[in-house]
Amino acid sequence: MAYQSTNPYDGKVVKSFDEINDAELEGKLKTASACFDKDWRTRSFADRAAIVKRAAALMRERSQALAELITLEMGKLIQQSVGEVALSAAILDYYAEHAEQFLAPEKLTTPKGEAMVESSPIGVLFGVEPWNYPYYQIARFAAPNLMAGNVVMVKHASSVPQCALAFEQLMTDAGAPAGAYTNLFVSKDQVAKIIDDPRIRAVALTGSEAAGAVVAAQAGKQLKKSTMELGGSDAFIVLEDADLDKAVKHAVSGRMGNSGQACTASKRFIVVEPLADSFLKKFQAALENFKPGDPMDKQTTLAPLSSAEALKKLVEQVDGAVAGGARVLMGGQRIEGQTGAFMQPTILTDISNSNPAYKEEFFGPVALFFKVADEDAAVALANDSPFGLGGSVFTQDIERGKRVARKIDTGMVFINSGAVSSPELPFGGVKNSGYGRELSGAGIQEFVNKKLIRVS
Repeated sequence: MAYQSTNPYDGKVVKSFDEINDAELEGKLKTASACFDKDWRTRSFADRAAIVKRAAALMRERSQALAELITLEMGKLIQQSVGEVALSAAILDYYAEHAEQFLAPEKLTTPKGEAMVESSPIGVLFGVEPWNYPYYQIARFAAPNLMAGNVVMVKHASSVPQCALAFEQLMTDAGAPAGAYTNLFVSKDQVAKIIDDPRIRAVALTGSEAAGAVVAAQAGKQLKKSTMELGGSDAFIVLEDADLDKAVKHAVSGRMGNSGQACTASKRFIVVEPLADSFLKKFQAALENFKPGDPMDKQTTLAPLSSAEALKKLVEQVDGAVAGGARVLMGGQRIEGQTGAFMQPTILTDISNSNPAYKEEFFGPVALFFKVADEDAAVALANDSPFGLGGSVFTQDIERGKRVARKIDTGMVFINSGAVSSPELPFGGVKNSGYGRELSGAGIQEFVNKKLIRVS
């Protein structure tokens, strides 16, 4: 059983699902292709919007049940799961309301005649999505592309199958025709077949560097466009003129949200010397207040990691960092006495550029702390990473914050906050963090044909 719900709080298997066979896969591909060719691409924006907005309304109506599935399958604190459902519904609404405007024909200036660029859908899209935000990741892929007139097929992470099925049911209940949105319980070999299939016109992946490299290479061989939203090791820069208490507050939420299991989580804390010691003392004190427990309990503040395997990997990374010369200021191990996959909130210091931790992404509640001399050193350290997803700059001089942000080699920079996600804000990175953008007006432009029509 490759697709399996395992509660990370107690390690118990909840439910398992079979992978579909090749004949079933072929049937789903035929249905999706026919839906695009004979139905969905020809519908008006208003017709598509009615279905997508109905799906958003259903998400809100079913919020508690949907949130409990997230917490059950990947361990997120229940109040954060409720927040994810609300954000996902907002994304659906956003594209239902703005897609027609984003894709409106663009008139061009030309010496003779007239010319315009029109946007048209390209066909059946294939998305490979991760477990850490089970609905949000799907919503930001499905909403813009369904509104553009494409149809989507989704291979979700094998650890969140019930969330995958719940989202597909939302679309069905909202009135989407068969083939407009298709969930796929498929094997790795079948993923390769799907990417190679000529009916699939483009591929989107959110996941690890390794997965991205494999999928992007295969899509490239077939000359298919792809977008890759991959890992991150976001720098959190605190300049000497920052509001210290505000910086610490956002550092805690930026590192500990979703138990640190986010590509845009704040991971490398780079503090200029005048504030470094005070920041570290307050940051450590705040992390010491986190209490593990049942993530379904609203009183719990520290949730388990998504799986025992995730915990094992994170502990091994910390051990490797220590072997390379890093110092554990706090934490560093699993929490004993808990049945679930709980990691102690951890701070590592004294990390040299030769330490493996210096270049790695830590996917959990582990903070890397660096003290630097000045702004230039902070920017240099922030950029000395294979990743380029997001980052933060804390300063009370907003213009200075903007200047520093422009020097940071990432797709996103947040001034005086950790990373935030909202439907109207473009999401994506550079370097090993991938390419392409999701959300905002940019997200709906990735998989459409920008067709020139010229009249002489």
